[in-house]
Amino acid sequence: MVTQKPIQLIGGTGSPYTQKMVALLRYRRLPYAVRWGMPSEVCESLGVAKPKPIFEPTFFFEESGATIAVCDSTPIIRRLEASYSGRSVLPTDPAVAFLDYLIEDFADEWCTKYMFHYRWHAAQDADNAGILLPLSMSVSMPEESHQEFKKWVVDRQVSRLYVVGSNDITAPVIDASYRRFLAAMESHLANQNFMLGKRPGAGDFGLFGQLSQLIGFDPTPRAIAHEVSPRTVAWVDLMRDQSGLEPTEQDWIRLEDQVDTLRELLKEIGRMYAPAQLANARAVQAGEKTWECEIDGVVWTQQSFPYQAKCLRWTNELYRSVSDKDRARIDFLLEGTGVETMLSL
Repeated sequence: MVTQKPIQLIGGTGSPYTQKMVALLRYRRLPYAVRWGMPSEVCESLGVAKPKPIFEPTFFFEESGATIAVCDSTPIIRRLEASYSGRSVLPTDPAVAFLDYLIEDFADEWCTKYMFHYRWHAAQDADNAGILLPLSMSVSMPEESHQEFKKWVVDRQVSRLYVVGSNDITAPVIDASYRRFLAAMESHLANQNFMLGKRPGAGDFGLFGQLSQLIGFDPTPRAIAHEVSPRTVAWVDLMRDQSGLEPTEQDWIRLEDQVDTLRELLKEIGRMYAPAQLANARAVQAGEKTWECEIDGVVWTQQSFPYQAKCLRWTNELYRSVSDKDRARIDFLLEGTGVETMLSL
């Protein structure tokens, strides 16, 4: 019997993007072999060029007889779609596919602010992560090495909170956004099992990746989620393995038939993510290393990210690539959410 060679990836249990991709591989029933460790060390041991930047998860693919290392979950999902048929996570309706892309982008680039903020802002959560993250590399790590690793991780990550805009001024804004996001999820999940229908899209896996940490790893956001959205807590457990779901094409719900609760999620994207993306893009274009703008009534300052400027450009390119008819359908759903401000580039 010929067996399919498993897809190779290196990741971490505390990495939201690793959890996103492993859950997606399970759902798609694709053979995979995940190793828990440091991608840079594995690249060095294999003599494979490191992606720049390199982060978790790192996938290894064969191209023209050579092994290449690849990061960035969004294009990897599209690569897997092109290589393996069946159980797609990309809706066939272009308008629905755009919404799915928007939700995935929000999860990857804004919800990760929730994750990083809660993990490292409060001492209780930082201590929890400092203890567990090193042990996820090796549960047999000697105690002295563990304590040294813990101190290094905590010191490094706490010092980098500014990168995502987390500080004492923005902390209440991040917390309020997280609570509104959970409330939107609670309302939406009361109507349907996934964001855009009865089957998960890439956006569902993006949200799951971040929530796998917010609910499954970090104490403070876990307690908030139990209080605000028990449905989301249960959904995270269910999303870990959807390999038993048998999806059909009819399980994607048309934009015109989406329940009203989807708009609450879209409003949060428009309220928080849209102004951040626009300010970041302007700063990157101007060559400025930081950006500042008002978000939800507070002055938000953080480091500029060229990658997130690319994300905004890619979102606009996808929006412009759909037909006029489908764009009108998207516009009708997004009107008044604030997301439309992102689509004027």
